Amino acid sequence: MQVIADIAPLRDQILQWRREGQRIAFVPTMGHLHDGHLTLVRRARENADVVVVSIFVNPMQFEKSDDLVAYPRTLEEDTAKLQAEAIDVLFTPSAEVMYPQGMDNHVSVEVPTLSTILEGASRPGHFKGVATVVSKLFNIVQPDVALFGEKDFQQLAVINKMVADLALPITIIPVPTVREMDGLAMSSRNTRLTVDERQRAPVLAKTLRWISSQMRGGRNDYSELVLDGNDQLRAAGLEPDEIFIRDALSLQPVTENTSKAVILASVKLGQVRLIDNLVVELTVATVEDNSEE
Repeated sequence: MQVIADIAPLRDQILQWRREGQRIAFVPTMGHLHDGHLTLVRRARENADVVVVSIFVNPMQFEKSDDLVAYPRTLEEDTAKLQAEAIDVLFTPSAEVMYPQGMDNHVSVEVPTLSTILEGASRPGHFKGVATVVSKLFNIVQPDVALFGEKDFQQLAVINKMVADLALPITIIPVPTVREMDGLAMSSRNTRLTVDERQRAPVLAKTLRWISSQMRGGRNDYSELVLDGNDQLRAAGLEPDEIFIRDALSLQPVTENTSKAVILASVKLGQVRLIDNLVVELTVATVEDNSEE
């Protein structure tokens, strides 16, 4: 495994692979790797000859400087995990490499509508930072395929639209959310939970499953469903942030034409904000009340 920190040597290696006709897969990460990330890496190996993984804690997608500082950086441990997976290159650029003239003077990429609704409304600028860094990484690595987890459902939607609108010759492969045995979606943030918080955290996934079962049973009073879900979260000591029930393809409100919905939720548990989602197949998509609390 090569570890490369600068753009020029990585591009030289990419060019060599291209000349050899190698198919390249790319997994962008911010490090602090867990089995969810490693699942992406394994799927990447199944879809290409060469696997490139990046670790870059992107300051442009953090609204609060405190969150950026607090984000765990475990490069030594991450490198060992990726070495065990036999990836080909680990790209570890610094902020100076990615934003040589500073973020304020850097070209930005913004996906309209999808970037400013739902999670984007509560985290202004977050998805612009994501789209900007991913588009730059795509230009550096020039992969044939790139893999993203479905746990960050809205992020995946943003990336898919960016790739389509910019006509990038990259196939995006979504990978289902990887969960702990108790249902909690794997996340780098989970390590910041206290023992007590970790025991309560699976209630988020349990609540999503309950809402899903209600919807599959024909219940369509979505605003009431959201309120009931929030009550379940509070009863377990979780602080509801947002629950949305949306069309899984457009992330717009569910309509009578919706065949697949997605429940998107976030909660605060101590100092940690957890997110999760669950896709629901709808047999009857009549809509009685589409508002969200």
